[in-house]
Amino acid sequence: MTDGKVLYLVVCAAPPALQIDELVDLLMTDGWTVCVIATPTAATWIDRDALAMQTGYPVRYEWRQPGEPDALPKADAVVVAPATFNTINKWALGISDNVALGILNEALGLGLPIVLLPFVKRALTSHPAYKRSIDALRTSRVALAARPKELQEPGREEAPWPSVLTAIKNL
Repeated sequence: MTDGKVLYLVVCAAPPALQIDELVDLLMTDGWTVCVIATPTAATWIDRDALAMQTGYPVRYEWRQPGEPDALPKADAVVVAPATFNTINKWALGISDNVALGILNEALGLGLPIVLLPFVKRALTSHPAYKRSIDALRTSRVALAARPKELQEPGREEAPWPSVLTAIKNL
């Protein structure tokens, strides 16, 4: 049972994922019950046990077995941070080849409020597929978290979490 609004935090394998516990803290301080869902690669980067202790819920990264109950409460909103080129493009096409994408596709279909924080190499942001995907997601009412220009190139030390908090408050 949760005491507040439930937020699914979908984490992709980009450098800010290594600091995802900081975003979880900020969201929880803001009154959210946070459930972390990771892409398969991100699941190998993050400390799933520590995040489960922090949130009180297991980190989802694999499909449930048929008939297995969901360990997570229903979401009221979703944040995708950091979001990679691969996940953004697959999501925009409706591909559900991992549990994170399956949850994102369902959330979009349910009309849940969603915030997207892309973390994509500058060279890939000019790829035509990326531009189409961002446009398609915006058309589907996915809110983009604004980021300072200097954070567009992966490898920076500072995680861009303030823009996520601002975007989620504006939903």
